[in-house]
Amino acid sequence: MVYKIKQYSYNKAKKIGVSIYPSNRRLKKIDVFSPDDEFICSIGDTRYKDYPTFLEEEGEEIAEMHRKAYRSRHAKELKRIGTPGWYANYLLW
Repeated sequence: MVYKIKQYSYNKAKKIGVSIYPSNRRLKKIDVFSPDDEFICSIGDTRYKDYPTFLEEEGEEIAEMHRKAYRSRHAKELKRIGTPGWYANYLLW
């Protein structure tokens, strides 16, 4: 199943100057590309929801609860700018 990228992620990608497209990789949501159209990484697991999906389906309170839990679980990898974990946090959470 191809993930439909939400406007939330497109807006965030624009802020940091990257392009995003639905991923062709199995179980990945988004492929991230540099301004030169060079592949950076694939992020997000299609088996799990993300912040904009929770926001759309469950509402802000539930989405914030899941965002906090995600950031707590992945705290270590979120700090290294340019890593797949950093992009996932920024674009999906």
